[in-house]
Amino acid sequence: MITLSNVSYAYEGNAALCGIDIDIPRGSSVAFIGPNGSGKSTLLKLLNGIVLPDAGRYSFDGELVTRDALRNQAFVRRFHKRIGFLFQNSEAQLFCPSVKEEVAFGPRQMGLDEREVADRTNDCLELLDIARLAQRSPWHLSEGEKRKVAFASVLALNPEVLALDEPLNGLDPRTKCFLRELVVSLRDAGKTILCATHDFHYVEGVFSDAVVFSADHRIVRTGGLEEIVADRGFLEANNLL
Repeated sequence: MITLSNVSYAYEGNAALCGIDIDIPRGSSVAFIGPNGSGKSTLLKLLNGIVLPDAGRYSFDGELVTRDALRNQAFVRRFHKRIGFLFQNSEAQLFCPSVKEEVAFGPRQMGLDEREVADRTNDCLELLDIARLAQRSPWHLSEGEKRKVAFASVLALNPEVLALDEPLNGLDPRTKCFLRELVVSLRDAGKTILCATHDFHYVEGVFSDAVVFSADHRIVRTGGLEEIVADRGFLEANNLL
């Protein structure tokens, strides 16, 4: 479903991704693991079309994702309905005056009728256990509540692919447990789940596969997550413990 071929990307001349080759089938659950600054977040941004490769090719379900493609409104609408991105910093994607408007924003942008918008909004508020916050301003919530609102706004589009950037950072144990179980239920429902994380207690039992990045922004290992997490020598050698 998702294929990167020899993809590289740099910020102002500073490498962030180098020669990345990935093939992710539909319905996969993949953890992207690596030290801080190794390129995990950049990869998720690239998969969501926020940045584009400086070199190499990115295809999503057989269609190339290019600058020209992202200028095509029909392609953009179709693409962003199918892949959703949860930012590491929740405030980066919260901008509406109320929680309810925040969750409704995406479906409205996609042209759904107001009855469908209302149904999706209410369903996602209930799913994330934030219906009581519907009229509150997102900016006045706790970090855990903000993360739930951001997650609800992504799920309101019912994307096939979920890209999650360090979704548990800075959260209390109860919220971590809640979101972990939510991700498991979404995985079991057939969603393709991609997650950048270095929290091994979180990834075990949630994701089946892993892609490991090195400090020089390259992939150094792919395979079953359980096997990789059990290889402490490899993890220590790559500054992952």
